[in-house]
Amino acid sequence: MTLPVQRTRTRTCARAAALGLTAALALGLAGMPAAHAGTERHHRAATLDDLAQKTGRYYGSAVDNPELADTAYADLLGTEFGATTPGNAMKWESTEPQRGVFDFTAGDEIVNYARANGLKLRGHTLLWHNQLPGWLTSGTWTPDELRSILKNHITTEVKHFKGKVFAWDVANEIMNEDGTYRESIFYKTLGPGYIADALRWAHAADPKVKLYLNDYNVEAIGPKSDAYYTLIKQLKADRVPIDGFGLQGHLALQYGFPSGLKENLQRFAALRVDVAFTELDIRMNLPSDTAKLTQQADWYRQVTDACLAVKRCVGITVWGYSDRHSWIPAVFPGEGAALPWDENLAHKPAYDAIHDALAAAAAPPHGKNG
Repeated sequence: MTLPVQRTRTRTCARAAALGLTAALALGLAGMPAAHAGTERHHRAATLDDLAQKTGRYYGSAVDNPELADTAYADLLGTEFGATTPGNAMKWESTEPQRGVFDFTAGDEIVNYARANGLKLRGHTLLWHNQLPGWLTSGTWTPDELRSILKNHITTEVKHFKGKVFAWDVANEIMNEDGTYRESIFYKTLGPGYIADALRWAHAADPKVKLYLNDYNVEAIGPKSDAYYTLIKQLKADRVPIDGFGLQGHLALQYGFPSGLKENLQRFAALRVDVAFTELDIRMNLPSDTAKLTQQADWYRQVTDACLAVKRCVGITVWGYSDRHSWIPAVFPGEGAALPWDENLAHKPAYDAIHDALAAAAAPPHGKNG
């Protein structure tokens, strides 16, 4: 494997520069000749995103605003990954807490962090049945009123972040497990046409940003993923702007690995949309043990291999990279240990499995120099 001489992204934040100097002093590199220091950089380990970029993809991690205060966590995210997604900062309750009154403070903080660390940014999410402000859910709206509210929200938020995000999860979790539409306030008031409208409004506000539908439990071929396949096929036929399908990837060892994962990715790609794993984590019943961690590592490898096998699978984002800040224990009591780094920011077997899968795909053909 040929390692890159340097990162393709330029780190611009002063803190990163200061930390780099501190690390150099600790290693005794500050007094080395420039050529020697360059050799050290050449031989440092490739990150997950270094390797993903060699395959034409990105490797990212979500982050929530309070986590930026965890300096060690934020610095590792900024050096290991190539993209990030705000966990909560761009959701409706955060961005429009009062009707027509917008607050992008939390989202802008994530934007500034991403820019300072050279990370691409996925926008998440414009439209979801959860984390809506009370003024919206407690109101009684006519179809015309709700359409106006929805259009204004999407248009205002997309315009604010125009040029700052490369993709938006426009509509999030709009299907039930049986493939029927979730009866959200939007569906019950506007019918299924609100999805196409949301995509059109987002495209009008930023014609260059990639527009995704996003959901969980769609990794296997089944009623829920079938419903999205049918919907996206119809949206494409109706010339509605739709660029991608996000498979969240919240998996659990006790429920088995999703069957037909690669084939599922490929059938969406055949509709001429990109696919991506957008919120990947693989939880287990606690306590963890060697067998569970080994199985988890194998699942992370299988997910990575499936993405690598499909040309239009553009990237993978883990939903936070460390068990230190995982959402899993609070939502699924007795479960956790879902991520490739542990609470102490140390690699778990899952990290090595991901790294090895990416390295194998990134390596030059046998007998050639890369």
